[in-house]
Amino acid sequence: MYVFQAKEKSTIYDGVVLPQLVPKKTMAIKERMNHANSNYSDTEPLVREEDPEDFDDTNSLENHRHSVSKSQITESIVIGSLNIIDSKFESLDYETCENSLEINEQTSKGYKLVVKKSLARWFIFLAIGVLTAFVGIFIDISIEELSNLKYSVIKRYMDDCSANNCLYIPFYIWTGINVVTVIIGSLLVTYVEPIALGSGIPQVKCYLNGVKMPRIVRIKTLIVKTIGVISSVVGGLAGGKEGPMIHAGAVVAAGISQGKSTTLKRDFGVFAYFREDHEKRDFVSGGAAAGVAAAFGAPVGGVLFSLEEGASFWNQSLTWRIFFASIVSTFTLNIVLSAYHGHPGELTYSGLLNFGKFESLNYELFELVLFVLMGAIGGLLGSLFNYCNYKLTVFRMRYIRAKWLKVVEAVTVAAFSASIAMLMIYFLDECNPLGQDPTKYPLQMYCGDGEYNTIGALWMQVPEASVRSLFHDPEGSQNMQTLFLFVVVYYLLSIWTYGLSVSAGLFIPCLLTGAAWGRLFGIGLESLFPDAEWVMPGKYALVGAAAHLGGVVRMTISLTVIMIEATGNISFGLPLMVTLITAKWVGDFFNEGIYDIHIQLSGVPLLAWEPPPLSSNVRAHAFMSYPVYTLQPIETVGHIVDLLKNTTFNGFPVTDTEHKIEPKTGGAGRGQSFGRLRGLILRSQLIVLLQNLSVFEGDVLSCDLTPHLFRNEYPRYPTIEEVHVPSEKSGCRIDLRPFMSQSPYTVSLVASLPRIFRLFRALGLRHLIVVNDYNEVVGMVTRKDLARYRVWKHRGHMGVEELRVLEKIQG
Repeated sequence: MYVFQAKEKSTIYDGVVLPQLVPKKTMAIKERMNHANSNYSDTEPLVREEDPEDFDDTNSLENHRHSVSKSQITESIVIGSLNIIDSKFESLDYETCENSLEINEQTSKGYKLVVKKSLARWFIFLAIGVLTAFVGIFIDISIEELSNLKYSVIKRYMDDCSANNCLYIPFYIWTGINVVTVIIGSLLVTYVEPIALGSGIPQVKCYLNGVKMPRIVRIKTLIVKTIGVISSVVGGLAGGKEGPMIHAGAVVAAGISQGKSTTLKRDFGVFAYFREDHEKRDFVSGGAAAGVAAAFGAPVGGVLFSLEEGASFWNQSLTWRIFFASIVSTFTLNIVLSAYHGHPGELTYSGLLNFGKFESLNYELFELVLFVLMGAIGGLLGSLFNYCNYKLTVFRMRYIRAKWLKVVEAVTVAAFSASIAMLMIYFLDECNPLGQDPTKYPLQMYCGDGEYNTIGALWMQVPEASVRSLFHDPEGSQNMQTLFLFVVVYYLLSIWTYGLSVSAGLFIPCLLTGAAWGRLFGIGLESLFPDAEWVMPGKYALVGAAAHLGGVVRMTISLTVIMIEATGNISFGLPLMVTLITAKWVGDFFNEGIYDIHIQLSGVPLLAWEPPPLSSNVRAHAFMSYPVYTLQPIETVGHIVDLLKNTTFNGFPVTDTEHKIEPKTGGAGRGQSFGRLRGLILRSQLIVLLQNLSVFEGDVLSCDLTPHLFRNEYPRYPTIEEVHVPSEKSGCRIDLRPFMSQSPYTVSLVASLPRIFRLFRALGLRHLIVVNDYNEVVGMVTRKDLARYRVWKHRGHMGVEELRVLEKIQG
């Protein structure tokens, strides 16, 4: 049994692990920053505990630092490590600040404001559903029209040159189209908006968990994402548009709910009361769900995806509003695409990914054993996919760091995709009669009259269409050798593609690979039981697609419902559930899901759903950060400016104490007291106060500040260097009591790690103050203090590892 024990605390100084010093003498802010490294801001390195009695004076740390060898000082963490947390990531302020300004606003406007905000929320979720659907419609129509143009040109030259021995012409055309389209998207992602890389699901997941992901919900990101997805799919990469729709929905939701755009530098003056992190979080949850609903035509699956994969906060009213946005998104996309395809009013295009209608999805009871076996295969292939992609991603992080190299790699993969498709079409001369062709552009190549090339049917269309073909092709459309080769090639190609500097999702490549080997599994059963009516290759293609995707992303509830809604057959829910659970269990035996691996590689301090097991014996004093920098209820401007310039902390307890803190033993017998707690004020609030010093005259506030002054600066508050403070104002005193949170969340010095973890995660906190028996501040707990304890479960073993928090990850 693994027993969780608190490790000795230390601090990281210039890459070297040094003992943590709690100074016993009075020190100025700059001196304290040089001698003690406090971590209660989420931009500071790891701080661990050391007995203060081990150090007699403040010179001990300097002496220790100089005694460290030069080789130790230059120690660094190699890029690609999974056991680190990058200190550049900050937290979001999901906690509502209950200060006098907010309370006065609510009481003065009363129920009128409550009703207004409630109606506004419903309107915003309606707009989120509609606009997310139109983003999906634009992407879908663009891809379809450009792909039709691409494949019609290739087919014409392929048919002509197969008889005239000039196949190099369609090869050059195919490669050229792929390269030109991919290079457009790759240039935009690499040079304009790197956060638009990939599907965006890991970034959205981190955002909803409470981590500030820079530029993730900007309009520029949405534009680059949209163009990038179109170029990636049309460029023949093993990627899809479904995953990026989740990111697109999140951007749409964030933009609408704030009533302003920092990219366009426009403030429309609406929804200003929603300009807070906890309000934006709820809308982004709805946007992500609307994106899933638009992608798969699965409104319930969208709600469950937002719950399972992202949201750290949930309640009944939010569930209802998110479901409303998902329904609106599905309906809007359905009615517009149905009319576009010539079926107005029929509502036959419920999502961007249309699985088609299965005439029969019946199954026998004994087939559940086969579905479990396929789930195990999906888990094995998924874990291998994740391992190989992890190694490839580490290689990219270490050696493909220049921007031009990232573009070159994307172009290389695009050219290789066209080359391998051309080679397979040329060398595999499997033919089938026309009339059963699953593609609009069947290639004859070296087949006889009235026949088409089978492998060409899988390559001469977008991946979504190939998935649908494998589900619904009649029996005998592909032979086992062809499908096996296609599975191997596309599996390796999808591993290579995910992580390129392009915008592309992972869902479709996994579904296509799984559908291919699932159909191969069904064909094998068909050869063993030729007279069995229960053997249907299309049915096993569907199970294989679910198993492979589940083995890669490790989703269970939401993916089950998404597959059920996409197929429109609720009776097949049990086989899908059994398959996905098995795929997750088998995959988790070897490694984490692909999104979790990429999050760990990025060093994001993601909080798990549950605290580390067997950690109830770990108390707050074992992992809290200290010393704590505090402010007085009435503070001088000069001291505030000095504090902000010389620290990077984002929250400051307001206490009844002097600037210069004398050590004092806390009531619990451990820890240094920093004064009796009065409240908590944020860096952003102090910045706004310093920006509006003109309203102060001497020591008296000349006019009332309103919450709008703080909301107008949200979400990008200026830095202290950007704020001009006249020297004559340095002696002025500001009363912080109306602006501070008067009742911040606190925990006792002896509170256990699980209790603190659940409180911190459930409430979406950024700062949690640790107090002693006399309500005196003795420390601070932030996200990194909790995120650095991570549970691992591999190959039947389980344990807890402590991550390193670094200022910079070096190669």
